[in-house]
Amino acid sequence: MSWGESMLWIVAPYITIVIFVGGLIWRYRYDKFGWTTRSSQLYESRLLRVASPLFHYALLFVIVGHITGLLIPRNWMEAIGVSNHAYHVNALTWGGIAGLATLVAVGLLIYRRRTVGPVFLATTNNDKTMYAVLALAILSGVVTTVAGFVPSEVSYRTTVAPWFRGVLILQPDVTAMAHASGLYKVHTLIGMVLIVLFPFSRLVHALSAPLGYLFRPYIVYRRRPR
Repeated sequence: MSWGESMLWIVAPYITIVIFVGGLIWRYRYDKFGWTTRSSQLYESRLLRVASPLFHYALLFVIVGHITGLLIPRNWMEAIGVSNHAYHVNALTWGGIAGLATLVAVGLLIYRRRTVGPVFLATTNNDKTMYAVLALAILSGVVTTVAGFVPSEVSYRTTVAPWFRGVLILQPDVTAMAHASGLYKVHTLIGMVLIVLFPFSRLVHALSAPLGYLFRPYIVYRRRPR
């Protein structure tokens, strides 16, 4: 195991986790009013009406796919009757569709921000960095998924997934990650960069839920008498 591999697959993941958790704590304590999407719907709604729902729903499928593929071991899936071939076909088919839909959606969002004057003026350097890294993460994921249609003995289920689960239990499997293809490694590194940016960008709104609306009192409207 080389020094570079140790830095990338042992040290870097935990630095990423520390920045992610610390950033969320800092943001919640000192920037509560900035914990928002800074919606630009008032400036333009036609493109947003298509791109925003497509992005959020497609990304939800992508996240579920990543959770399934990374956290659930291969032998567990086979134990419930899902063969490796069946899993592979479904993952590539639905993952490819969700990835392409997410890529199209983020492309529309970037196009909207670049071409609609008021939206572009409201776009910060932080937003530009976030969109660039997000687009790279999605693009590299789509390329990796398309490359997965070519049969190979080495897949993320035997390389990236064991390493990822090992990181969570403080035992990262660097040997497994070393056998991953270059595409998987690039996608993983971009994903770590995106996680580092997450607490400091508008993406943080994904961790918010309007639970207060379930318990707040009713708003009473009274008609003013003539």
